[in-house]
Amino acid sequence: MCGIAGIVTKEQHKRETAERMSERIAHRGPDGAGMYVDEDIALAHRRLSIIDLEGGAQPMYNEDGSLVVVFNGEIYNYRELREELLTAGHVFGTNSDTEVLLHGFEEWGDELPSKLRGMFAFALWDIAKKELFLARDHFGIKPLYYAQMGGAFFFASEIKAFLDVPEFRMELNEDILQPFLEFSFVPTTETFFRGVFRLDAGHTLRFRDGKAETVRYYRPEFGGVRPASYEEAVTKVGETMRDSVEHHMIADVEVGSFLSSGIDSSYLVSLARPDKTYTVGYSAEKYNEISYAEDLCEKLSITNRSKIIGEDEFFRVLPKALYHLDEPTSDPAAISLYFVAQMAARDVKVVLSGEGADEFFGGYNYYREEVDLSAYNRIPFPLRRAAAAVAGLLPEGRGLNFIVRRGTRLEDGYIGVNRNFSEKMARRVLRRPCRLRGADVARPVYEAYRGSSNIDKMQAVDIHFWLIKDILLKADRMTMAHSLEGRVPFTDREVFRTAASLPLDWKVTKENTKVALRDAAKAVIPTEAYKKKKLGFPVPIREWIRDEAVRNEICRAFDTEVSKKYFDNRMIHRLFDEHLAGKKDNYRKVWTIYCFIRWYEVFFGGEAEEVKEERGVL
Repeated sequence: MCGIAGIVTKEQHKRETAERMSERIAHRGPDGAGMYVDEDIALAHRRLSIIDLEGGAQPMYNEDGSLVVVFNGEIYNYRELREELLTAGHVFGTNSDTEVLLHGFEEWGDELPSKLRGMFAFALWDIAKKELFLARDHFGIKPLYYAQMGGAFFFASEIKAFLDVPEFRMELNEDILQPFLEFSFVPTTETFFRGVFRLDAGHTLRFRDGKAETVRYYRPEFGGVRPASYEEAVTKVGETMRDSVEHHMIADVEVGSFLSSGIDSSYLVSLARPDKTYTVGYSAEKYNEISYAEDLCEKLSITNRSKIIGEDEFFRVLPKALYHLDEPTSDPAAISLYFVAQMAARDVKVVLSGEGADEFFGGYNYYREEVDLSAYNRIPFPLRRAAAAVAGLLPEGRGLNFIVRRGTRLEDGYIGVNRNFSEKMARRVLRRPCRLRGADVARPVYEAYRGSSNIDKMQAVDIHFWLIKDILLKADRMTMAHSLEGRVPFTDREVFRTAASLPLDWKVTKENTKVALRDAAKAVIPTEAYKKKKLGFPVPIREWIRDEAVRNEICRAFDTEVSKKYFDNRMIHRLFDEHLAGKKDNYRKVWTIYCFIRWYEVFFGGEAEEVKEERGVL
């Protein structure tokens, strides 16, 4: 729901600037636009009408007009909070969840975000105090960026809104190139636009008298009251998921659902029973989940609409997707999401999606190493470390990578379940050293979870980076590119609380992952999807980059001036040649570099304005 933007400045251009920022992100809210302007600030809002279609227009004010808010998201417990606030004497003028923010801030101040259950990014302006308060939800489902340049402070749901701010100076932030290569997405609060920062998940920001201060109000914590038995745990998971889905179905418009072949989306669809579901696939069988989705929908007597994505249209859409993403990612599932969102947006305004289940319930096979390799792990660590030191001197290979990994402290080597470049290889392909490494980015998470088990540490790392800064980011951008609201019932504070209470062996065993979740899902899914390994709209990039047209396009990109400026041209061509010859599976490395170059061409090479003009036909 919606997009927000604003600028704090004494300059007279603030209204025109906020209007242009709003227009830039109009895809986030085509149903209406609103503006608040005084001598210090201009606030803009784009609305996608979901709840209280008649009375929820923004900006919205409290009773005496002393507070004004612009809000992006949904507050799923707004009805409960509204009753609490009514009891405390507050008077409501609408039935919207937005108004809860105003009265909630009056009642609880900075404690408001911690009371909210939902996805949100909002800005509250105290007119008398001339103070701006920004907040982002617990898991960063909804985005919020800010910058302070040229005497102005500005913020927006998407970075591209800053392209229309006179004070904005667009400069590439080279310092995060190495972390980008290692993670395959941007894992930092810094962005590739120097001076632009994301407000991190579970944080607030207060801006007053020219100074911005951020505060963390929420950090995921593992533990809690452990269920008395495994059976009780499965029951609790099922109850929590049913409750979350019910809250995420609250809307005054139709809610549909994305559907792949795996347990996560199959579970959501089996609980929610939406009238319509949407699936995409590719022509090769192992990249096509449509038949599984159709089978489930047939048994549930609901509609499934599907699309086969062709290679040509995939690459034709890539620059549009990179424009909407704001920053590069080499996660090809983003393009699948683009197409499935485009299809769903023809029918509905809201869809459910399965992001968050793997990170919360232990869904990655990587976590199983702690169980599967318990015998190897009993080898004294000094011996494993010595073997790792020797293996690290040799060229990268599957077996050698294992020895290196198991002979390295988790804190020194694990930056996420989908690590791409090693630190050593990232340094080799870059023309100049970067200020940050992947380990530097991950270190604060390890410090925050010192003393936790390795599984808890891995889950914490994957939640803070892979989930929040890649998975949820692409889900938001690809749905909002088509004015579609994506809701993620697994990524919910109550669901996390239940998942966090489960001991390791109720999450991961030698035989399976997401153990308790699968047994809870088994009770409601009418197929065997609860057994199936997650695919999540996979893409045949590994094969496609061997095709002549794609191969030529990648070679073109690798030989551009921007490529030669930031990368060792000989090294990146070598990576590509090794993949083409079948010597090494380097497709993720090649694709990551290519996506960065294409993203650079979109934003720094002038393509962004062309893509913006094509917005109406996306």
